[in-house]
Amino acid sequence: MHHIPFYYTTMAKEKIILTGDRPTGRLHIGHYVGSLQCRVELQNAGGYDKLYVFIADAQALTDNMENPEKVRQNVIEVALDYLACGLDPTKSTLFIQSQIPELCELTFYYMDLVSVSRLQRNPTVKTEIQMRGFEGESIPVGFLTYPVSQAADITAFRANIVPVGEDQEPMIEQTREIVRRFNHIYGPTLVEPEILLPGNAACLRLPGTDGKAKMSKSLGNCIYLSDSADEVWQKIRGMYTDPGHLRVQDPGKVEGNTVFTYLDAFCRPEHFGRYLPEYPDLDELKAHYRRGGLGDVKVKKFLYAVMEETLAPIRERRTEFEQDIPGVYDILKAGCEQAREAAAATLDDVRRAMKINYFDDLELIEEQAKKFRK
Repeated sequence: MHHIPFYYTTMAKEKIILTGDRPTGRLHIGHYVGSLQCRVELQNAGGYDKLYVFIADAQALTDNMENPEKVRQNVIEVALDYLACGLDPTKSTLFIQSQIPELCELTFYYMDLVSVSRLQRNPTVKTEIQMRGFEGESIPVGFLTYPVSQAADITAFRANIVPVGEDQEPMIEQTREIVRRFNHIYGPTLVEPEILLPGNAACLRLPGTDGKAKMSKSLGNCIYLSDSADEVWQKIRGMYTDPGHLRVQDPGKVEGNTVFTYLDAFCRPEHFGRYLPEYPDLDELKAHYRRGGLGDVKVKKFLYAVMEETLAPIRERRTEFEQDIPGVYDILKAGCEQAREAAAATLDDVRRAMKINYFDDLELIEEQAKKFRK
């Protein structure tokens, strides 16, 4: 089960979901278990008013300005991954961030509500800055204000449910702060969002195949959703396990063992009957590994079978969509048109609240006219 705060289900008038990804590369299984799978489940379960899924190309450019072609090429890669995973454009609005200019205007207004020091304290921003090697004055302004841009994305569509990974929690909290401050100054206008985390702890932050804390494109420790079956097996075969488990008969550690972490994320009870019938469930497999007598290769082969059950259909659907790239762009264009209409409505409300809707404010015009007629 995914966690939705209880008061949210009882108080919210509408359920509007928004989530997205930066197009800096193809999507990997960390994206899938951390958010993509949840999006598809929400889409297919229904019970919401609107589901927006976007490709955050403008945010990707904040640290890729010198390589815009990389972002441009990866927009279609991410779109293919979305469609291959089961996002349906008849049920979800798929769009490209940069094609919604209203988001830039909202970001500009929100910047006045946040201090530089608050942005620098954001744990997600601090981590991303360290990963990219930015130091002091070398940090691009656009990158530092990433949380403000994300607040614009969320509030533009009045999203109140945001399915993301655990590492994005500080970003959602920053959005809530911006919403509260705006509403306090200008009156109730913006909707405050809640984060929706995966219910499976192993999915919160899937480690890389090398055992590092996070699966990352830049670290080269990813299994991509578009990887071939052979590529998936090669990556699983070389996966980090327990360095002390040198012989089959040696007792092994399950904690911190990437293979078992992935099994926690992907394995279901029915997989044992299909691929490893000598064990009733994952607990028994772990117990055998802990006491010794179970080799890493056998466990890795089981993991491969389990993961291929998920990845093979995704790979097959992706191949189908790859045969009609113009059609994929048409899907994105239609989604952008729908998204822009929604964002424009929110921007109108924001301008009205901030009293900068000069040409629409007929009372203001009449008031000024009377003042100067005297």
